[in-house]
Amino acid sequence: MLLFILIIFIFIFSVVVHEVAHGTMAYHLGDPTAKYAGRLTLNPLAHLDPIGSIILPLFLIILSKISGGGIIFGWAKPVPINPYNFRDQKYGSAKTAIAGPLANLSIALIFGLLLRCLLSASPSSPSSIFFFRNLTLVFSYIVWINLLLGLFNLLPIPPLDGSHILFAFLPHQLELVKSFLQHYSLLLLLFFIFFLFQWFIPLLNFLFRLIVGVYFF
Repeated sequence: MLLFILIIFIFIFSVVVHEVAHGTMAYHLGDPTAKYAGRLTLNPLAHLDPIGSIILPLFLIILSKISGGGIIFGWAKPVPINPYNFRDQKYGSAKTAIAGPLANLSIALIFGLLLRCLLSASPSSPSSIFFFRNLTLVFSYIVWINLLLGLFNLLPIPPLDGSHILFAFLPHQLELVKSFLQHYSLLLLLFFIFFLFQWFIPLLNFLFRLIVGVYFF
């Protein structure tokens, strides 16, 4: 049960940072909407969606433990953004969109390098070994969850951040691609989650090992 609470806590912290990064970038580009809405804060109460941030992730964690595997995902309340306020009208939406995944990937890199250093230590006393094991567990989940959030949100499927990045660079001649992705976004997202996510895991494992030096559990 403590492990479930730990994972939920790390997940909430990670999605909050993700959303604050969106709002901060938008504010930097000239849009104060998120600031006026009180969303440029790390206080989770300002960002949590009861279903997407707590109930659904907890249910999926329990289900994955029972079934022996599965995807764990969720969401926070999207940060309100008005792209018409951006000084950079061409790429402002793309910059704002990529800020969230970059924040998660940065967290994964920082804690991953810390974990790599931690794993090179050699605790001797029983108390230090206990502390060492728990700290490595926490850091491992921080790295894994932030890699998952960062990479998953880069998928070019609406409403994920990758779609906003793609649309900013998509030529006008490919407007039909944009319409297709928007029209069938839910089906495409569900298809990826249930049929393609298994191929996503090896990429996460590779990046985890690249940063940390060992495989994730």
